[in-house]
Amino acid sequence: MRYSFPLVVFCILFGSLSQSHAADTTPKQILPIIPQPVVVREAPTLPSGQQANATFQLSEKTLILTNGSQTESDATVFNEFLAAHFGFRLKVKRAAASQKLSAASVIRLVSTKIETNKQTAHAHKDAYTLTIGEKEITIAGNNAGVFYGLQSLLQLLPASQPANQALSKSTKMFALPTCVVEDYPRFGWRGMHLDVSRHFFSKDFVKKYIDYLALYKMNIFHWHLTDDQGWRLEIKKYPKLTSVGAYRKGTLIGHYTEKPVRYDSIRYGGYYTQADAREVVEYARKRHITVVPEIEMPGHASAAVAAYPELASTPGPFEVIGNWGVFYDVFCPKEETFQFLQNVLAEVIAIFPSKYIHIGGDECPKDRWKESEFCQALIKKQGLQDEHELQSYFIQRIEKFVNSKGRQIIGWDEILEGGLAPNAAVMSWRGEKGGIEAAKQHHPVVMSPTTTVYFDYYQSQKPGEPLAIGGFVPLDLVYRYEPLPKELTPAEQQYIIGAQANLWTEYIATPDKVEYMLLPRLCALAEVVWTPPEQKNYDAFMGRLKQHTQLLDAMKVNYSKSALP
Repeated sequence: MRYSFPLVVFCILFGSLSQSHAADTTPKQILPIIPQPVVVREAPTLPSGQQANATFQLSEKTLILTNGSQTESDATVFNEFLAAHFGFRLKVKRAAASQKLSAASVIRLVSTKIETNKQTAHAHKDAYTLTIGEKEITIAGNNAGVFYGLQSLLQLLPASQPANQALSKSTKMFALPTCVVEDYPRFGWRGMHLDVSRHFFSKDFVKKYIDYLALYKMNIFHWHLTDDQGWRLEIKKYPKLTSVGAYRKGTLIGHYTEKPVRYDSIRYGGYYTQADAREVVEYARKRHITVVPEIEMPGHASAAVAAYPELASTPGPFEVIGNWGVFYDVFCPKEETFQFLQNVLAEVIAIFPSKYIHIGGDECPKDRWKESEFCQALIKKQGLQDEHELQSYFIQRIEKFVNSKGRQIIGWDEILEGGLAPNAAVMSWRGEKGGIEAAKQHHPVVMSPTTTVYFDYYQSQKPGEPLAIGGFVPLDLVYRYEPLPKELTPAEQQYIIGAQANLWTEYIATPDKVEYMLLPRLCALAEVVWTPPEQKNYDAFMGRLKQHTQLLDAMKVNYSKSALP
């Protein structure tokens, strides 16, 4: 059953909440904000005598007041959402925080420091308070805080409509519940990944993908730009990376386990110019999202060596791969290769201002290195034990260069093999073992295990699910994931900087299917990385999600309904 918020939910909502803390949250709470805020409480009675079930009437006449350039930027993004999905914008005016206006209803945005009782920098930095009164909404926060408060406000729009009235562009009046939300994130790295190598997605869709992340207060977009099946970023010094490496002759038909293997004969590919990439970075920045680029090395290099065969350990010929899996032709660790990768990374670093540059490091077969006289001589020259230590040598060379540019590397957990580079962060995907080991060594860790946060896995076992790579990661499994392993001490757990889900696209060729595989699992992930674990409740989440799907419907998102009642 879907309730009309103004008539029924106030009694349920505020009757079940503590006046001071949302630890009293129960499944009855259906204020449809995802991720679940830290505190939700009834708004205090104002001198006007407002009642607990009073509402704020948001309409085309509502005025947004800002107090600086950052809040103006946040208001612009908020207006873009309203215009895209509801067909109107609100007037924006700069005003001092104390200034009173005669407008019928006002949304006041205030950039200010919000203190929290959680002693972490990201919690203080991104905290916000959302106060909804009868005549005025105030959103106060610092850094991303005001923006996050606006996302919570957007998510209240479905609750403002009667149960039988769908949200649409004809909807221009919203009755929002009076309440106070006090909120801040649990983790500093709240990430979502997109592979554009196996299948390429337009710049406009990448922006739409970023919009989904922003709606749920995610702050990292991990952009997987290179792999065996395509090199997707323009590098001006090496034009063949895109003229050759961005296109394959054909693509696998069906699942890679099917026999006989079949391919189409359609030339497939595409790439982003550096101007495209900068545009995406700026678009994400305005939504308080950092774009972390990934340039794969030393493995998953087929597209690169197809363009520049001299970078491999054997003479070739090579081609951009049309199949899925792990392939043997990897970068050869010679000086020519390091100079090439440094030049590539110099251009990448100039485009992406992120603290971390992802250098891959996963699934690097050592066969070609074992066969190479050069590689075997290098192992002896450097006093290395084996090819695993040769990979560590490779990664440490790259790290030294990246550090010289004021950045740090992050890589998949294979970079632990042969010894972890001194300043590297680890993204743990093969379970949590690598992340635990890295945390014990006091390295930053992002948890991203296949078993719980790989969104290319099936999310339902019902008939008719679209083809996926395999595995099974349903909505409830994502929701119940806990990124802090019990094997770590509290001090070691401090090195777990967050978690991330990955969306590999071997079997995801269209934007519609990306949306289907992403949502609503992204909603569950958002609560994993934002909401205090003691306040999570799957039944309550499903109640909020059911109402939240009204907003997804208004946005025309092709989300999966497999887990919904």
